[in-house]
Parts: sequence; C-alpha cells; structure tokens
Amino acid sequence: MIRLIQKITLRKALNHWSVSVAAAALGLLCALAPASAQTDYPTRSIKIVVPYTAGGNVDITARIISKKLSEQLGQQVIVENRPGASTIIGSQSVAKSPPDGYTLLVTGTITSAHTMNPGLFANLPYDTNKDFAPVSSVTQLSLIVVVHPSLPVKTLAELIALAKAQPKQINVATGGSGGSSNLAVELLAMASGARFTAVHYKGNAPGLADTVAGQTSMMIETTSTALPHIRGGKLRALAVTGVKRSPLLPDVPTVAESGYPDYNVTFKLGMLAPAGTPSFILEKLAGEIAKISRDPVTQKTFAEQGSEAISSTPKAFAAEIEADIIKWTDVMKKNGIKAE
Repeated sequence: MIRLIQKITLRKALNHWSVSVAAAALGLLCALAPASAQTDYPTRSIKIVVPYTAGGNVDITARIISKKLSEQLGQQVIVENRPGASTIIGSQSVAKSPPDGYTLLVTGTITSAHTMNPGLFANLPYDTNKDFAPVSSVTQLSLIVVVHPSLPVKTLAELIALAKAQPKQINVATGGSGGSSNLAVELLAMASGARFTAVHYKGNAPGLADTVAGQTSMMIETTSTALPHIRGGKLRALAVTGVKRSPLLPDVPTVAESGYPDYNVTFKLGMLAPAGTPSFILEKLAGEIAKISRDPVTQKTFAEQGSEAISSTPKAFAAEIEADIIKWTDVMKKNGIKAE
C-alpha cells in the first residue's frame, strides 16, 4: 500500500513537472516570436512610391536611397512613380496600403506638398497626420531668391526696398498657388512688409524659364535648378532661404543674414509608411537611413545635387511634419491662398 501511494505521488509530481516545463517552453516561444519576426524583416522586395514624375529631385533621391537600402537589407527595393494631383495620388496609394513595411513613400515632407496640402485642400482622401507613420527625413536643401539681371537690385535689402517703393510692381513666378515657391514668397512678404504680384505656372520649370527670359522679374527656386542660370549670368542670386548658406554658392547670404532672422524655408525630403506599421520596422528603416546619411559616397552624391544627406528618428520626424503643417496652414489662411 505504501509503495502504491509513493508511485501515485511520484506520477503526480512528474505530471506537474511536465506541465511546468511545457508552460515555460511555450512562454519562451512566445517571447522569442516577436524577436524572430523583427529579425526577419524584410523577407521580400520593398516598393518605394514617389508621387512625382521621374527625373526630378525627389525621384533622384528615392533612387539613391533605394539602391543603398537594397544593399544594406539584402532585398530588392524598387521605385514606382505615381505623380498627379499635387502628390495626392501617390500619397493616397501608400496611405491605403497594408502597414507591413513593404510599401513606403518618399516625398517632400517639410516645405512641400505633403505639409502644404492640408491647408490647401479641404477634402484630402487621407489624413496627413493620422494615415502615415513617419520613418525618417532623408535629405534637405534650400531654395534661393533669384531675379532677372534687368531688375536694378543686387541684394535682398535692395529688392525689398524696391518692392516697398513700387508695391505689387515686381512679378514673381511660382510653380503654382500653394506650392513651395509661392509660399516662400508669401512668407518673405509677411516678414518684410513688401508686396509682390505672384504669377502662377503649372510647375516650377515654366516659371523659371520665364524668369530667365525676363517675362517675370523674380522667383524663389531650388538652388541646384537655378545654379546653371546663375553661373551663366541669366539670373542674379540674392539670398538663400535656409538656415545656412549653400555649399554651391557660399558667397550668397541667407535671408536670415540679410535682415530677417526668423525666416527659414528649407525643403526637406523624407520617408513615410502607412499608419499602423509596427514600430520595430519604422525604427529599423530609420536606422538604415541613418547609415546612408553617414556614408561619404552618398553624402558626396547628394551634395552634387545641391542637397544634404540627413536622418532623424520617427518621433522627431513626426513632430517636424506636424509643426510644418501648422506653419503653412497659417500662412495660407493669412494670405487667402487656395488651390487653383
């Protein structure tokens, strides 16, 4: 009888031990599963959507980034151009994609359509703040205030003085109502008290062409695009819109240096994912972009494009985007700017 009781007790102990081991093993597997999933990403090709036509600054940037990401992640990273409707078509396609890290967006994110569209369009098919998960900034570049040589000014101070003496007599080309070139001019007007007349074009290229031809007197354009005309003597550079001088034109002062210390228009490009993308994917991608921004060859490549390789954390990038939306929505409201 005693031996029987001992056997039963031993069997119960063994069963309890087996259950405990099984529970511990299951817990270990559960704990390891997320780590494994995090290590595995990505397991297939990634698509980067560019909401602009091929050949432009954003497209070139996306292709440089995609090549480096492919090398670093060991998976193919392809670029798909989906232009149209002030970047809305391409952006919407990403906002509505599965939040799995395999469909991303590279676009102008600060001082660009992404942060300007919320104040420009009443009914966007997505919520800019809620339907995207910011990953990281990628590059930044300044714009430059240029005038046709026939305009009798050689500094920004002289331009402002002339504009005040002749209100609305200086025609300024823009790439369209509510675009970066348009709002950069409006911000300058608000800062200085000068009054210009905006002439809107369907894109910056025709506006720049007419400024070079003397049909319009002034434009605020990307430094790299205006540079050949500046060097050729067809345009005169007065000031850079960013917080520091352009390495392409180191002798040209910033608008801040020219008397308006709070003025800053820096065109920044970045990467976004659909809202709901797991944080470990966002952080991994941000880490890879940080590696790219530190690569000397990539830095040189971007510098030749007139831009600077940069990076940021997802949280910091989200805060920048939110602040920029508030800034440009306010500028539009104060100046009655609407989509055409």
